[in-house]
Amino acid sequence: MALVAVSFVRTFVVQAYYIPSESMVPQLEVGDRVLASKISLRLHDPRRGDLIVFDCPPKAPCPKELEGSAVGDLGQWVMESLGVRPPSTDEYIKRVIGIGGEAVQARDGLLYIDGRQLIEPYLPRGVTTSDFGPVEVPKGELWVMGDNRAQSLDSRVFGTIKIDTVVGRAVTRIWPFGRMAFL
Repeated sequence: MALVAVSFVRTFVVQAYYIPSESMVPQLEVGDRVLASKISLRLHDPRRGDLIVFDCPPKAPCPKELEGSAVGDLGQWVMESLGVRPPSTDEYIKRVIGIGGEAVQARDGLLYIDGRQLIEPYLPRGVTTSDFGPVEVPKGELWVMGDNRAQSLDSRVFGTIKIDTVVGRAVTRIWPFGRMAFL
């Protein structure tokens, strides 16, 4: 019964994710764990500024999945669900910057959407973005970036992502306990 309940919650409601890199510092640090809501994706598409979890894009460096038996995979899944083993890092977590139909560009350290400067209150003072673009975001896709612009593999490297690869919206940091917070 417990496995069925855990499976239902992980599949349809919320799932914990482990932060393996510095790409979202200072909002999220290496080793943090976040809960991503899957239900919120049924309510509305991702919006600019949302922190989203998505499947590793085809043009991104992704961890190779370990080959193993179904029993071994089930054991790993159970250990991840119970928090005994760090969760998979086959997903990325980034911030939504551009939405389908928009042109995204960075120049002189600032981001622009359709030629208008994007105000980014979530970034610490002094963070700049290297120049790129303009890039037209196709309909049904998103332009995503990490907050730690100098240390983030994001849409500047792997391009846009399809909305249907988004698996959840990060809603709260649950670990470490001293830094628990809504995102």
